[in-house]
Amino acid sequence: MSNKTYPKNIKVTTPDQGEHFGVMGDNYRIVVSGEDTNGQYAVIDMLVPPGGGPVPHSHPDIHETFFVTEGELLYKTESGQVNVPVGGFIDIPKGGAIHCFKNVSDKIARVICTIAPAGLDEFFKELGEPVQAEEFLAVPEFTPEFVKRLDSLNEKYGQISFTPDYLD
Repeated sequence: MSNKTYPKNIKVTTPDQGEHFGVMGDNYRIVVSGEDTNGQYAVIDMLVPPGGGPVPHSHPDIHETFFVTEGELLYKTESGQVNVPVGGFIDIPKGGAIHCFKNVSDKIARVICTIAPAGLDEFFKELGEPVQAEEFLAVPEFTPEFVKRLDSLNEKYGQISFTPDYLD
């Protein structure tokens, strides 16, 4: 037998746990927060309605992945675009690649997003509004006040947003 001790701080998040936020028309559930991992990473369960998804954006100091479990995404970068069906995986290394995605299916898409280091989970909390599971709010209007708030949060969290048509 080994005398080695093993960590006992294992976290299990059940489907009915985690905070939900309405973010730009989508519903994001914080499954594992940066607070849970001492800032190492965060996991977000993203529900994206048909036609939904973020504007083109970049975050140079964050490694982000997406695993599509329901629906189909059209994933865009400056290098081109590709449809990502159920079971598809997107890996965005640190460096600041401009990217976005859109749900191109006729049902809600579910995407498991991992971000490392954590931080965008806090961005989503500040940008979004608390909602119930599977509750979707309208995409906010890009008023001067909203753009100012978004720019401030982008600066705080090391992200850059681009116009919705930037990658078209």
